[in-house]
Amino acid sequence: MTNNATASDHPIVAHIEAGRYLYGGAQQVLYLIEGMIQGGWQPLLICPCGAAISAPAKAAGARVVELPMGGDLDFPAIARIRRVLRQHRVHLVHCHSRRGADILGGLAARSLGLPCVLSRRVDNPEPSWFVPLKYRLFDRVIAISEGIRQVLIACGVEPDKTLTVRSAVDFGRFQQQPDRASFLARFHLPDDARVFGMAAQLIRRKGHHVLLDALPAVLEQHPTCHVLIMGQGPLEPDIRAAIQQKGLGDRVVMTGFLKDLSALLPNLEALVHPALAEGLGVILLQAASSGLPIVASRVGGMPEAIRDGETGWLIEPGDSAALTAAMLKLLEDPESARAMGAAGRRFMARAFSIEAMVAGNLRVYKELMARG
Repeated sequence: MTNNATASDHPIVAHIEAGRYLYGGAQQVLYLIEGMIQGGWQPLLICPCGAAISAPAKAAGARVVELPMGGDLDFPAIARIRRVLRQHRVHLVHCHSRRGADILGGLAARSLGLPCVLSRRVDNPEPSWFVPLKYRLFDRVIAISEGIRQVLIACGVEPDKTLTVRSAVDFGRFQQQPDRASFLARFHLPDDARVFGMAAQLIRRKGHHVLLDALPAVLEQHPTCHVLIMGQGPLEPDIRAAIQQKGLGDRVVMTGFLKDLSALLPNLEALVHPALAEGLGVILLQAASSGLPIVASRVGGMPEAIRDGETGWLIEPGDSAALTAAMLKLLEDPESARAMGAAGRRFMARAFSIEAMVAGNLRVYKELMARG
């Protein structure tokens, strides 16, 4: 399914995004597409059939092609992507996600002699034998944090091939006022509840178990504390079982995936994100923009989003005792917590704007296409 955009003098850049839901990396792709259109560019989005990013990208004015995408082993996708690139006379390809979009998209671009860019959003190392095979497909690798860039270099990617363009936050969207009465009623919380939030996919590396280990000691001193665990994922049954096993059923609410975080976040005391690995963490940008202090792990790109002791607290990954201590600090000194939240909001407005992210990507495109 394709919709046509108004022609312009700019070359056509194809974005390949395999995510089916509109959060995290896919949301960043949408910000980039919208920014390109505002600047007169012609983005083309290639995404899976039924992907959530499709409709808003079309509404923004992008051309969108939905294709069957079956993951890393869907080798026929190379031919499908190649046909789209030729049909739309694409000048440059930007691969955004894994699940086959990176390698298969890179192979399709290379088969047509097109310059190709990869966005790298995670900080997990890759096997040394695999790195030269994969990254030879790409002219530039854009890391969404300096932490990820350093991991890439340590794995053997040439330093002059990599650069950092940080993820962005829609700052204005996260300037909403709290509505405590509606918030408490929605999640069946008591009037005196002091509520922390964790918003992340329910997978091991996000560190939900660290939060559940930390919480009993917090509740001993602050029994009015509650936690919202927001998100969906394969570990939901395990997390629910751990909550019951620890006797936290009346203090922890699992909300599932929520689409209205911008309205919900201002009602929280703070955000906790004890991930064991994280490229940057878009939720950190959203929470800080909402004026929340944050407790997160000192891994990946998260230290670039949080200034330790100024906008929140950084703890070592897996350290539940440190998480307990940080949560207690925020509960026991609300004035300092509010000051941290205000400092985080100023930091986001200055350093993580959509305009800066779009400009950083466009510089890469212009450089590569200037080569001829």
